[in-house]
Amino acid sequence: MGLFRSFVFLLALYLLQGSNTSLVRLDNNGYEGIIIAIDPAVPEDETLIQQIKDMVTSASTYLFEATKKRFFFKNVSILIPENWKNVTQYKRPKHESYKHADVLVSPPTIPGRDEPYTKQFTACEGKGEYIHFTPDFVLGKKQNEFGPSGRLFVHEWAHHRWGVFDEYNDDEPFYSAKSKKIEATRCSTGITGINRVYKCQGNSCVTKRCKTDSKTKLYEKDCQFFPDKYQTEKTSIMFMQGIDSVAEFCNNKTHNREAPSLQNKMCDFRSTWEVISNSEDFRNTVVMVAPPPPPVFSLLKISERIVCLVLDKSGSMAGSDRLNRMNQAARHFLLQTIENGSWVGMVHFDSRADIKSNLIQIISSNERRQLLNSLPTVAGGGTSICSGIRSGFQVIRKKYSQIDGSEIVLLTDGEDSSANTCIDEVKQSGAIIHFIALGPNADKAVIKMSNVTGGGHFSATDEAQNNGLIDAFAALVSGNTDASQQSLQLESKGLKLNSTDWMNGTVIIDSTVGKDTFFLITWNRQLPVISLLDPTGNSVGNFTVDQPSKTAYLSIPGTTKVGVWTYSLQANAKEETLTITVNSRAANSSVPPITVNAKMNKDTNSFPSPMIVYAEILQGYIPILGANVTAFIESNTGKTEVLELLDNGAGADSFKNDGVYSRYFTTYKDNGRYSLKVRAHGGENAVVRNLWHPLNRAAYIPGWVVDGNIKGNPPRPEIDENTQTNLESFTRIASGGAFVVSDVPNLPSSIDVFPPSQITDLKATSDEDEISLTWTAPGDDFDVGKVRKYIIRISGSVLDLRDNFDDALQVNTTYLLPNEANSKETFTFKPGNISEENATHIFIAIQSVDKSNLTSRVSNIAQVALFVPQPDDIPDEIHPDPTPDKNPPKSGLSISTLVVFVVGTVIIVSLILSITICVLSRKRNSSRPRTGF
Repeated sequence: MGLFRSFVFLLALYLLQGSNTSLVRLDNNGYEGIIIAIDPAVPEDETLIQQIKDMVTSASTYLFEATKKRFFFKNVSILIPENWKNVTQYKRPKHESYKHADVLVSPPTIPGRDEPYTKQFTACEGKGEYIHFTPDFVLGKKQNEFGPSGRLFVHEWAHHRWGVFDEYNDDEPFYSAKSKKIEATRCSTGITGINRVYKCQGNSCVTKRCKTDSKTKLYEKDCQFFPDKYQTEKTSIMFMQGIDSVAEFCNNKTHNREAPSLQNKMCDFRSTWEVISNSEDFRNTVVMVAPPPPPVFSLLKISERIVCLVLDKSGSMAGSDRLNRMNQAARHFLLQTIENGSWVGMVHFDSRADIKSNLIQIISSNERRQLLNSLPTVAGGGTSICSGIRSGFQVIRKKYSQIDGSEIVLLTDGEDSSANTCIDEVKQSGAIIHFIALGPNADKAVIKMSNVTGGGHFSATDEAQNNGLIDAFAALVSGNTDASQQSLQLESKGLKLNSTDWMNGTVIIDSTVGKDTFFLITWNRQLPVISLLDPTGNSVGNFTVDQPSKTAYLSIPGTTKVGVWTYSLQANAKEETLTITVNSRAANSSVPPITVNAKMNKDTNSFPSPMIVYAEILQGYIPILGANVTAFIESNTGKTEVLELLDNGAGADSFKNDGVYSRYFTTYKDNGRYSLKVRAHGGENAVVRNLWHPLNRAAYIPGWVVDGNIKGNPPRPEIDENTQTNLESFTRIASGGAFVVSDVPNLPSSIDVFPPSQITDLKATSDEDEISLTWTAPGDDFDVGKVRKYIIRISGSVLDLRDNFDDALQVNTTYLLPNEANSKETFTFKPGNISEENATHIFIAIQSVDKSNLTSRVSNIAQVALFVPQPDDIPDEIHPDPTPDKNPPKSGLSISTLVVFVVGTVIIVSLILSITICVLSRKRNSSRPRTGF
């Protein structure tokens, strides 16, 4: 853990909550609502704010020209940490929060690694999650290595907003080009430069020719592409925007389809401008005549959290034990989830609203218990949602004249035809509405309130054993406080039992948590027998029992024991429902806790379109690999589907080993709301921190070529690809909120509507006259089951294969028997003759067919060269540093070897001359007339 002690707390917990966290909107060609958030761990520095302004201002001009006068940055909010000093010009945020940040300015993921990157784990054209800049980068200290900050912001914005990818590839920096040369992966090929090994020792740097790898026939990994400092090529921003001449995105004419860039791999060989031109943003804009105005900036400072619980106590809450279950969940929120220092009030509503508690600041357990006494005890009356919300606003205004940034937690189980009447009022208020829907009939109009205010949307059914209500309240941690203050959920489990039946289990408290650990037990009939053992086997008692609410809780002050805790709950009544929830906070403010964040790719969907479940496991910003991750998706009638999520880079998972675990969800049972909960478990020695570079990081400029010489930058700080740190065991629970599905028909199960998923990780290698393929098997229904067969086709033209797959040459796959989904597939074949003349490569793609003859999308296209590429034929060049080291490292030929070579050459030349003279002399003698004596 020593590596993390120089870290800060990075606000990762809320980054994935909701399917599209960004609040950015496009208005008359200008982007509004951009949020740039400074992490609380960044030392106070007002210069940073000015540098952010300068970066965005220059980026806006660059973006406008790069997009052919279509887009610019209109207004930007800069979120300033609560621990910075107060300044008059700082305002309180409205809907802006770290949860919705488009750009995070926070310390580097690993000390010394200041590379900008965009968190991006969807397919091509999908929006990214956020852009990560370090303070040193924003302050201009890394301009030599990454180029001007404004230009790089545009590069990252294209990732974040339009879902394009980089036109370089750190994993495949070189490729075999049609020219039969080894070329650097780039777009466009008009970018000139040289491929060299550049190594420095002390003050001396040596340049050497790149050597080829005998296996790949490409350059070895220490070879780098050094661009010429002075260029004329205008494309492309997604390759190296730091080149002065580069001012455009690659288009259909300039795009390099040969290169194994991420853009080609992820976007079917389309250029970045083709993808941007296909975006909704592009369709909603026209070319501007006049240049845009400069961006407008708002400086917003985070302040204390203000929350008002607005709780439904209408007559329908009396059924299905809803009122008591709401109280159980609210008790958990008030006793554990809400952070110290927060202000909390409470309103009840039925056909009218009543203020039950004005705002109280949480200082100790006394205030928490005081609020518990305000929970409703009797249900009755109608449902007036707007009355409840307006009373919530009234509670907040008694202390704050402006309610900007305050939060309303609204729980209701009923429909209210008048709920639409206050949507505009809610939108203009500046408050955030979090909506918890209980049961199948909770009003859908409130979803719009949560969407327009940036709040959360959660759902819980009447199946109490699924613990949906408590999970929803537990997810409402603050997104704006230091992560060490946030409550993390370690366990959430329930069962229906009969008398004397037991619910047994374990909870792992790992070393990154353990502070203020909280156990909550609930029941619906009679207090169960409760047994809790700590990791040493000692019994832990002293649960506080509240019979009216049917809850028992244990709050362990300070930091508790690390290890496996064992619980046993025995039912004391027939048809009993028991649940257990365990939460804890970070043990050490200098060590980020392991967090799990869950989301769906969309808030709404219609059958038969699939959805994608995402869960990200992080420690700080470091991805955690090798965990077992399970998603529980519950319909509004209580039917639950279980999915194992994978980080294998196949099917729904875009990138392998990035800490994002994914899976398609297609088993729709009902129309209406569904809720998502994710459980992650990491076994000791099975999970690791991936300390390698983040995906989609900005291109590091190793140096420039000036007048034929390399002017190098400091070497990029690297961590070996295989450097991974084992983690201890852990468990985490995360709620992914609610989503809505429509148009689900009552189809017989025999009707198949889901094709196999697209193969996205096809790879090809050649060995003499054979080509070997590997890929991950898709399923009969996306990534579940087994396909019936594979269709493999080849072509000498990548575009022909992409656009006319059915017309390409088919490979015989008679003996290729598909495996179960997510298995590794291999296949070897001899390609035969390619019909295209002058073909230099063979391009291969696969299509899967299921038992109903539904076909998948054509896979990514793999390629192999039909030739051995030739390296540069430029002779070795050695360019020592102007102030070389006294003992420079050896390179090229040694002196002794050079002397032997020269002497040998002289001897050979001398022999050739001697022989030549001798032969000529004999010829002359033989041509003279003979004379006798």
